[in-house]
Amino acid sequence: MKAIVLLSGGLDSTTTLYWAKYKGYKCSCLIFDYGQRHKREINSAIKIAKIAKCKYDIVKIKLPWSKSALTNKRINIPKRKSGVLSSEIPITYVSARNTIFLSFALSYAESIKASVVLIGANAIDYSGYPDCRPEYYKAYEKVYKLGTKCGIEGTKIKIVTPLINKTKSQIIKLALKLNVPIKWTWSCYTGEKIPCGKCDSCLLRMKGFKEVNILDEIN
Repeated sequence: MKAIVLLSGGLDSTTTLYWAKYKGYKCSCLIFDYGQRHKREINSAIKIAKIAKCKYDIVKIKLPWSKSALTNKRINIPKRKSGVLSSEIPITYVSARNTIFLSFALSYAESIKASVVLIGANAIDYSGYPDCRPEYYKAYEKVYKLGTKCGIEGTKIKIVTPLINKTKSQIIKLALKLNVPIKWTWSCYTGEKIPCGKCDSCLLRMKGFKEVNILDEIN
């Protein structure tokens, strides 16, 4: 079966890709350049797609109205001295990002007759983004069914979120089991050469590796 994998180059999306391959899917990857300041992740995604021997396409999107710290360098990336994440939706939230990505993925999937779209969303250890929740993906699957020719004709395209209910440590354990090339993944929100270790994404990653009591291969 054909599958579209949204590949950011991070640990979660890379583990999702390798999970899909393990399940026997023939994967094509979508990599998005949406003006993010951490463009290092794009290079990681390309490297990972090549290692996995998967076809990939880079989709460039311009979001001039974005007020996210991920796309506007005039806004500082929040750093957590205490290591405790905020319960509020952070300034790194990009408006409707996953909705935009999933729309591109749906178009791609329908055009090549792929049966599933996979995304490495997670609702347990995450930074408070509203588009990382299970109910969001269940609702969006209805769009897939109602808004496409294949959906109307009865050929359903599913959204698969294999990591949605896993903790970061569980994701790391799965990545190790699947021989995911962890050292090539990139999670940090800053555009520096090495991870900052203080942004939400870095903290979640470090927390996961600490819980499984192994060193992060990226360091």
